[in-house]
Amino acid sequence: MEEPDWHGWHTGYDAPGSPLWRRLRVVRAAISDVLDAGARTVVSLCAGQGRDLLPVLAAHPGRAGVSARLVELDERNVRLARQSAPEGVEVVAADAALTDAYAGAVPADLVLVCGVFGNITDADVRRTIGCLPMLCAPGATVIWTRHRREPDLGPRVCSWFAEEGFELEGLTREDFTVGVHRYTGPPRPLEPGLRMFTF
Repeated sequence: MEEPDWHGWHTGYDAPGSPLWRRLRVVRAAISDVLDAGARTVVSLCAGQGRDLLPVLAAHPGRAGVSARLVELDERNVRLARQSAPEGVEVVAADAALTDAYAGAVPADLVLVCGVFGNITDADVRRTIGCLPMLCAPGATVIWTRHRREPDLGPRVCSWFAEEGFELEGLTREDFTVGVHRYTGPPRPLEPGLRMFTF
Protein backbone atom coordinates (compact mmCIF):
# COMPACT_ATOMS: atom_id res chain seq x y z
CA MET A 1 0.00 0.00 0.00
CA GLU A 2 1.40 3.40 -1.00
CA GLU A 3 2.26 5.81 1.82
CA PRO A 4 -0.09 8.84 1.83
CA ASP A 5 1.39 12.16 0.78
CA TRP A 6 0.97 14.08 4.04
CA HIS A 7 2.68 17.13 2.53
CA GLY A 8 0.31 17.30 -0.43
CA TRP A 9 -2.66 16.61 1.87
CA HIS A 10 -2.37 20.18 3.15
CA THR A 11 -3.45 21.66 -0.19
CA GLY A 12 -7.05 21.16 0.93
CA TYR A 13 -6.53 24.01 3.38
CA ASP A 14 -5.90 26.37 0.45
CA ALA A 15 -9.19 25.64 -1.36
CA PRO A 16 -11.79 28.17 -0.12
CA GLY A 17 -14.99 26.43 0.90
CA SER A 18 -13.48 22.95 1.07
CA PRO A 19 -14.12 20.86 4.19
CA LEU A 20 -10.50 21.26 5.31
CA TRP A 21 -10.64 25.02 4.71
CA ARG A 22 -13.82 25.35 6.77
CA ARG A 23 -12.65 22.95 9.47
CA LEU A 24 -9.42 24.88 9.88
CA ARG A 25 -11.34 28.05 10.68
CA VAL A 26 -13.37 26.28 13.36
CA VAL A 27 -10.22 24.83 14.92
CA ARG A 28 -8.40 28.16 14.87
CA ALA A 29 -11.32 29.88 16.58
CA ALA A 30 -11.32 27.22 19.30
CA ILE A 31 -7.56 27.56 19.79
CA SER A 32 -7.90 31.33 20.09
CA ASP A 33 -10.58 30.92 22.76
CA VAL A 34 -8.36 28.58 24.79
CA LEU A 35 -5.38 30.94 24.55
CA ASP A 36 -7.65 33.82 25.58
CA ALA A 37 -8.63 31.78 28.65
CA GLY A 38 -4.99 31.55 29.71
CA ALA A 39 -3.50 28.39 28.19
CA ARG A 40 0.28 28.69 28.19
CA THR A 41 1.52 25.23 27.19
CA VAL A 42 0.49 23.39 24.04
CA VAL A 43 1.24 20.05 22.41
CA SER A 44 0.07 19.07 18.92
CA LEU A 45 -0.07 15.46 17.71
CA CYS A 46 0.61 14.86 14.01
CA ALA A 47 0.99 18.62 13.71
CA GLY A 48 1.65 18.70 9.98
CA GLN A 49 2.71 22.19 8.93
CA GLY A 50 1.24 23.74 12.06
CA ARG A 51 -1.47 25.55 10.13
CA ASP A 52 -3.96 25.32 12.96
CA LEU A 53 -1.84 26.66 15.82
CA LEU A 54 0.98 28.78 14.39
CA PRO A 55 -1.05 31.58 12.71
CA VAL A 56 -3.27 31.92 15.79
CA LEU A 57 -0.28 32.05 18.09
CA ALA A 58 1.51 34.62 15.91
CA ALA A 59 -1.46 36.99 16.18
CA HIS A 60 -2.23 36.42 19.86
CA PRO A 61 -1.29 39.17 22.36
CA GLY A 62 -0.10 36.57 24.87
CA ARG A 63 2.13 34.70 22.42
CA ALA A 64 5.36 35.56 24.26
CA GLY A 65 4.17 33.57 27.27
CA VAL A 66 3.18 30.44 25.35
CA SER A 67 5.40 27.41 24.84
CA ALA A 68 4.45 24.64 22.43
CA ARG A 69 5.70 21.37 21.04
CA LEU A 70 4.52 20.27 17.60
CA VAL A 71 5.24 16.62 16.79
CA GLU A 72 5.29 15.60 13.13
CA LEU A 73 6.98 12.75 11.25
CA ASP A 74 6.97 14.08 7.66
CA GLU A 75 10.25 15.97 7.21
CA ARG A 76 8.79 18.33 4.57
CA ASN A 77 6.02 19.37 6.92
CA VAL A 78 8.51 19.76 9.75
CA ARG A 79 10.63 22.14 7.68
CA LEU A 80 7.64 24.30 6.78
CA ALA A 81 6.41 24.40 10.37
CA ARG A 82 9.85 25.40 11.64
CA GLN A 83 9.97 28.26 9.15
CA SER A 84 6.91 29.89 10.68
CA ALA A 85 7.35 28.81 14.30
CA PRO A 86 7.88 31.75 16.67
CA GLU A 87 10.15 31.70 19.68
CA GLY A 88 8.90 29.27 22.28
CA VAL A 89 7.56 26.80 19.72
CA GLU A 90 9.46 23.55 19.23
CA VAL A 91 8.80 21.49 16.11
CA VAL A 92 9.97 17.93 16.65
CA ALA A 93 10.48 15.38 13.86
CA ALA A 94 9.21 12.25 15.59
CA ASP A 95 6.43 9.68 15.66
CA ALA A 96 3.52 11.46 17.34
CA ALA A 97 1.99 8.12 18.31
CA LEU A 98 4.73 7.46 20.87
CA THR A 99 4.38 8.91 24.36
CA ASP A 100 8.16 9.46 24.46
CA ALA A 101 7.70 12.33 21.98
CA TYR A 102 6.02 14.43 24.69
CA ALA A 103 8.48 13.99 27.54
CA GLY A 104 9.34 17.40 28.94
CA ALA A 105 6.41 19.12 27.22
CA VAL A 106 3.52 17.73 29.26
CA PRO A 107 1.27 18.13 31.13
CA ALA A 108 -0.04 20.79 28.74
CA ASP A 109 -2.93 23.25 28.93
CA LEU A 110 -3.99 22.60 25.32
CA VAL A 111 -3.68 19.33 23.40
CA LEU A 112 -4.41 19.30 19.66
CA VAL A 113 -5.46 16.02 18.03
CA CYS A 114 -6.48 17.38 14.64
CA GLY A 115 -6.39 15.23 11.51
CA VAL A 116 -5.67 12.09 13.54
CA PHE A 117 -8.93 10.28 14.35
CA GLY A 118 -9.98 10.04 10.71
CA ASN A 119 -6.78 8.20 9.77
CA ILE A 120 -6.58 5.48 12.44
CA THR A 121 -8.73 2.53 13.46
CA ASP A 122 -11.63 2.90 15.87
CA ALA A 123 -9.70 0.83 18.40
CA ASP A 124 -6.73 3.20 18.12
CA VAL A 125 -9.03 6.21 18.54
CA ARG A 126 -10.27 4.69 21.80
CA ARG A 127 -6.75 3.87 22.94
CA THR A 128 -5.51 7.37 22.13
CA ILE A 129 -8.31 9.00 24.10
CA GLY A 130 -7.40 6.76 27.00
CA CYS A 131 -3.83 8.07 26.86
CA LEU A 132 -4.70 11.77 26.55
CA PRO A 133 -4.99 12.37 30.33
CA MET A 134 -1.23 11.74 30.47
CA LEU A 135 -0.72 14.75 28.21
CA CYS A 136 -3.16 17.02 30.06
CA ALA A 137 -2.69 19.41 32.93
CA PRO A 138 -5.68 19.72 35.29
CA GLY A 139 -8.41 21.60 33.42
CA ALA A 140 -6.64 21.20 30.07
CA THR A 141 -8.51 21.46 26.78
CA VAL A 142 -8.34 18.87 24.00
CA ILE A 143 -9.40 19.86 20.48
CA TRP A 144 -9.97 17.00 18.03
CA THR A 145 -11.36 16.55 14.52
CA ARG A 146 -12.83 13.80 12.39
CA HIS A 147 -14.73 13.43 9.13
CA ARG A 148 -18.40 12.41 9.23
CA ARG A 149 -18.36 9.69 6.60
CA GLU A 150 -20.39 6.64 7.58
CA PRO A 151 -20.15 5.21 10.08
CA ASP A 152 -19.99 8.55 11.91
CA LEU A 153 -17.79 7.88 14.94
CA GLY A 154 -18.33 11.33 16.50
CA PRO A 155 -20.91 10.33 19.14
CA ARG A 156 -18.80 7.40 20.30
CA VAL A 157 -15.71 9.62 20.44
CA CYS A 158 -17.58 11.99 22.76
CA SER A 159 -18.66 9.10 24.98
CA TRP A 160 -15.08 7.82 25.16
CA PHE A 161 -13.87 11.24 26.24
CA ALA A 162 -16.53 11.26 28.99
CA GLU A 163 -15.33 7.85 30.19
CA GLU A 164 -11.81 9.25 30.59
CA GLY A 165 -12.85 12.23 32.71
CA PHE A 166 -13.44 14.89 30.04
CA GLU A 167 -16.38 17.30 29.87
CA LEU A 168 -17.72 18.44 26.51
CA GLU A 169 -17.15 22.17 25.98
CA GLY A 170 -18.09 22.51 22.33
CA LEU A 171 -19.01 20.45 19.29
CA THR A 172 -19.23 21.58 15.66
CA ARG A 173 -20.87 19.07 13.33
CA GLU A 174 -20.96 19.89 9.63
CA ASP A 175 -19.46 17.50 7.08
CA PHE A 176 -16.70 17.28 9.68
CA THR A 177 -16.67 17.24 13.48
CA VAL A 178 -14.60 19.48 15.73
CA GLY A 179 -14.80 18.58 19.41
CA VAL A 180 -13.58 20.59 22.39
CA HIS A 181 -13.28 18.78 25.73
CA ARG A 182 -11.95 19.87 29.12
CA TYR A 183 -10.10 17.40 31.33
CA THR A 184 -11.61 17.22 34.81
CA GLY A 185 -9.95 14.02 35.98
CA PRO A 186 -6.92 13.52 38.24
CA PRO A 187 -3.33 14.10 37.09
CA ARG A 188 -1.76 11.12 35.36
CA PRO A 189 2.00 10.79 34.86
CA LEU A 190 3.34 10.23 31.37
CA GLU A 191 4.10 6.55 30.78
CA PRO A 192 7.15 6.15 28.52
CA GLY A 193 7.32 3.67 25.70
CA LEU A 194 3.62 3.53 24.85
CA ARG A 195 2.22 3.58 21.32
CA MET A 196 -1.15 5.31 21.17
CA PHE A 197 -2.01 4.60 17.53
CA THR A 198 -0.70 3.48 14.15
CA PHE A 199 -1.12 5.80 11.18
